[in-house]
Amino acid sequence: MAENTPGTDTPATPASFVPDKPALEGLEASLTRRWLEEGTYSFDRETTREQVYSIDTPPPTASGSLHVGHMFSYTQTDVLARFQRMNGKNVFYPMGWDDNGLPTERRVQNYYGVRCDPKIQYDAGYRPPVSPAKNQRDFDVVSRRNFIELCEELAVEDEKVFENLFQTLGLSVDWNLTYRTIDGHSRAVSQRGFLENLAAGDAYMAEAPTLWDVTFRTAVAQAELEDREVAGAYYRYPFFAEDGTKVYIETTRPELLPACAALVANPDDERYQPLFGRKVTSPLFGVEVEVRAHPLAKADKGSGIAMVCTFGDLTDVTWWRELQLPTRAIVGRDGRIVADTPEWITTEEGRANYAAIAGKTVFGAKEGVVELLAAAQLLDGEPKKIMHPVNFFEKGDKPLEVVTSRQWYIRNGGRDGDRRERLINRGREIEFHPAFMRSRYDNWISGLNGDWLVSRQRFFGVPVPVWYPLDADANPVYDHPILPTSEMLPVDPAADAAPGYTEDQRNAPGGFVGDADVLDTWATSSLTPQIVGGWSVDDDLFAKVYPFDLRPQAHDIIRTWLFSSAVRADALQGSAPWKHAAISGWILDPDRKKMSKSKGNVVVPTDVLNDYGADAVRYWAASAKLGADTAYEIAQMKIGRRLAIKLLNASKFVLNLGATEANVLTGDTAVATNALDRALLALLADVVRKSTAAFEKYDYAKALQATESFFWHFTDDYVELIKDRAYGAGGEEGQVSVLAALATTLDSLLRLFAPFLPFATEEVWSWWRTGSVHRAPWPAAVEVNDGDTTMLATVGDALGGIRKAKSEAKVKQRTQVLSATVTADAAKAAQLRTGLGDLKAAANAVEITVAEGAGELTVSDVVLAPAEEPVQA
Repeated sequence: MAENTPGTDTPATPASFVPDKPALEGLEASLTRRWLEEGTYSFDRETTREQVYSIDTPPPTASGSLHVGHMFSYTQTDVLARFQRMNGKNVFYPMGWDDNGLPTERRVQNYYGVRCDPKIQYDAGYRPPVSPAKNQRDFDVVSRRNFIELCEELAVEDEKVFENLFQTLGLSVDWNLTYRTIDGHSRAVSQRGFLENLAAGDAYMAEAPTLWDVTFRTAVAQAELEDREVAGAYYRYPFFAEDGTKVYIETTRPELLPACAALVANPDDERYQPLFGRKVTSPLFGVEVEVRAHPLAKADKGSGIAMVCTFGDLTDVTWWRELQLPTRAIVGRDGRIVADTPEWITTEEGRANYAAIAGKTVFGAKEGVVELLAAAQLLDGEPKKIMHPVNFFEKGDKPLEVVTSRQWYIRNGGRDGDRRERLINRGREIEFHPAFMRSRYDNWISGLNGDWLVSRQRFFGVPVPVWYPLDADANPVYDHPILPTSEMLPVDPAADAAPGYTEDQRNAPGGFVGDADVLDTWATSSLTPQIVGGWSVDDDLFAKVYPFDLRPQAHDIIRTWLFSSAVRADALQGSAPWKHAAISGWILDPDRKKMSKSKGNVVVPTDVLNDYGADAVRYWAASAKLGADTAYEIAQMKIGRRLAIKLLNASKFVLNLGATEANVLTGDTAVATNALDRALLALLADVVRKSTAAFEKYDYAKALQATESFFWHFTDDYVELIKDRAYGAGGEEGQVSVLAALATTLDSLLRLFAPFLPFATEEVWSWWRTGSVHRAPWPAAVEVNDGDTTMLATVGDALGGIRKAKSEAKVKQRTQVLSATVTADAAKAAQLRTGLGDLKAAANAVEITVAEGAGELTVSDVVLAPAEEPVQA
């Protein structure tokens, strides 16, 4: 886009005119339309890597609605993008939609009133019910393919709403650079990344204990865990040693008694040292187990000896692995006790007791075992009620179980010290803003206890791109997976035949079976730099944007999105995925709680935008520093709106005084002959330097504060002081000087405010300039070596004192001052004498005496002309 060059000999013709009544209303719609039509924020492919500033924009979850938290964090990213663009960078600023995974599934289920059953045949003409049932038991049951089609259909509609809202907010995204985490391109990149991990040995399949959500019937990764305090109770009952001695254990999960594989005590616990290596027999089920020693056992917890069941929790998994205990799983993927009596329960009584709980939910089985223990008079005392932390899936409602299942994993350093150290070093290649957020990355890696589980038992997601051959008995041969070629991607093994096979060989002896799982949504989201950057499909583009310059995101997903992205980039590119990570805080409700849709305490952004306007909302968001949790404050938005309106009105006033583009100074400041004008320009240069330095440190809030503070000095002090001179009362030289100061200051202020208030600044820019302020260069400091940066404040204070005297006398501000005395120290007195002409004109004063004295500046002896008979100067 063509752009005029400020300060040239041939000024551009103003694109519009100064309106009589400037207003914010309607600017979002009209300017958004103009920016889209003119490609104001378009990325230029004809570029070099050095010219590019690339942003790995967070793709918001496209399932339902956005809230003000999105406006908060995305505005902070946009402010940084606009600064970089004005600094001459070719900004690569895409937008993605995270429509992959469980949130979309849940929204589709409830929106359409359907649920998925993979066994049902596809119905090409299916349409969901007009009036969806409210009870899930009454939902339509549809095929996997029908369900996926509904997911895609609703996600696209949601994304249109989101795009409109983000455009209204003024995000300077290149809307030609959009993607969906479930579209064909994203699926292909995600699958290609997984296959490259597999080829390199960074991905593998294993049959292992897995955290399992019984509601969603899917495995859960460590990063998706959430500890919640729940009510429970300790039940105390005995195991029986060979000599008949009772060995009491205390457990919150008596229902897992049939799964007991050992008792474990701390090796230093003298109470149980004689039992180590000996057998004890479980009550009710009559199974012999060994007493073992392990340092994780806590002597001061319960009775000091633990019942190890496979598996009650992750500690059981550790004991099972390190003590090489037998696997005795009794909880199925549906959260119920498996129906068939386990082979290790051999006594008639034990098998009868097991039959009493078989098929029950975990809760029902707990009640059943407790009843059996009570009937056998084996419970020692009443249960001890407690509150204790229990693992939940972050989106789930029931405690997680640990089941044994075959899953896919990606190596993340959880079991590999060298890889762990390498990933920590990758984090050191990234500059975190604020810097202390790096510790969250390091701490997460240090606390990992296993590799990243990436397969999920769901319907809507990126399919695991693998098939398995079937032997003569139609059993899968997992050790020899069938893989697609790169050209075949994306593939859906549940619908596409394996390479070298035909569809009629699916599930047949000697044929094939497709992997039924999908990849964890983070396994795809972790590749957003590769997806939007064109990895593996557009090498030229990828070389120009990767590694990305910025990853903006919230602090609560450092352990998931940021870390998983670093894992994939380390394995696939051998580098960190970005140079900077800008970490935003949370939005808090009035009770200082995180605002989230799940808690029902969110504010709808459309209402706020309608009430206060985009610039006001952006002001609130940009007033908060990166990493800081921030309260939702309408008052701050009102301040932002007042600032935007003041910018419109002050700009109108300045331009109506006669300032034009031709008056803008770019280097030579000789025409600014008046000391007050030079003081303003020196102050402006200082603000430009401070704002630039703050932005370069990603401290946009400090830049906004500096610019806003200067702006109010400019409007409240300077503009009031120079009105007469601007109209020519001080002669041509004085008028040329003030117009140069006014035009130069307005020009710089519009550029300084442009990242924060894009609509108001663009509107003013159009009154006297061509092109867009958002394509104009960031202002350079116009150096005025002899400018006194404190002079404006001193003369402004004197004017304020005289105005205060008029207010206290209850007369109008235009009332003439016959005489007044301003007393200040020697330095300030000198400043006052230099600016006395402007001060007298602004105060409408006949005579002002400047006196020297110690202490603060004071105004005294103000004599006002009678209102009826004003004295002529």
